[in-house]
Amino acid sequence: MLSRRLLIFAVSACLFAQAAPPQQEAAGGAAPQPPRQPASGKEPIRVQVNEVIVPVTVTDEKGRFVSDLDAKDFRVFDEGVEQKIRYFSRERSQPVVVGFLFDLSNSTRLHWKTYQEAAMELVFALMPDDPRFSGYLITYSTDAELQVNTTNDSAKIVEKMRKLRPGGGAALYDAIWMACTRRQLVKGEPIEPRRVLVVIGDGNDNASKRTLQEVIEIAQRNLVTIYGVSTVAFGFNTEGEKNLIRLAEETGGRIEYPLQGVYKDVSGYLEVPSDEGNYALKVGTGGYATAIAKGIFRAIANVAGEVTTQYIIRYIPEGVEPNRTFRSIRVEVGLASVKIRARKGYYPEAP
Repeated sequence: MLSRRLLIFAVSACLFAQAAPPQQEAAGGAAPQPPRQPASGKEPIRVQVNEVIVPVTVTDEKGRFVSDLDAKDFRVFDEGVEQKIRYFSRERSQPVVVGFLFDLSNSTRLHWKTYQEAAMELVFALMPDDPRFSGYLITYSTDAELQVNTTNDSAKIVEKMRKLRPGGGAALYDAIWMACTRRQLVKGEPIEPRRVLVVIGDGNDNASKRTLQEVIEIAQRNLVTIYGVSTVAFGFNTEGEKNLIRLAEETGGRIEYPLQGVYKDVSGYLEVPSDEGNYALKVGTGGYATAIAKGIFRAIANVAGEVTTQYIIRYIPEGVEPNRTFRSIRVEVGLASVKIRARKGYYPEAP
């Protein structure tokens, strides 16, 4: 396993190489809401009452970030009607509040130590020693529980993670609901800092009082983007995988599978059968540990890079039917062979 310092350094280098220099265009239009002062001390972000905020990620065919686009490269459609972009940003290291939702159900037992270490590395990567970044920890098994409330101190979350042990059912949806409704807020969110959830689990839910549709709605209403680091390993699939994918797609996030395809680049894969079913690399060997470490590193780098280097677009809906309960959003970029991830829509009125 990579050491913590080496891994954090590598992730930081990866983010610096991928990110574009800051660029921001001010919004115009009607009278704004009272200003929100971000923790970084910059000029307050002024958000108009009926503005829609859309974080957007653009990657090429190899999954690399396309980080040099301008506002003129984007088109945004609200219910099929093109909108005028009033604010655009591609700032690097954007302030975020990250909720770490850690699966403690029985399904995590097989690779528990691996994912416990991965979760701790992810906390260090997403919560550097910087007041702009904060986070909290919610665990879920038979019940969801707020383990560490919102803090800038990554060590508090990591220390709590060290003491966790798996066992019980899986109340993922209740954990998402709790993240959106029952923890200490940070001044300025969800505009700046933005709200992000990272689910470390397999997507299964067998114990929640809330439903999948309910938590998708609460996440969209609260401008939450959901990412996943899947604990499904070595070619297996679970019933919950489609739920995790839907949570990410509806809110503009993505899912990483650090233990899937671990051996795809290994010479001689499947040529030497063994009782473990691990043909090219023997369990307990250095090669096996290195393959696992690389998979986890890629997952951490991908999630950390995307969370902190998104484009932010804001617009005021025009020409849209006013009474719709849910409005769909479509974002286009004038480039071929790129993948765009953005929230699928929003609720214009409070519940």
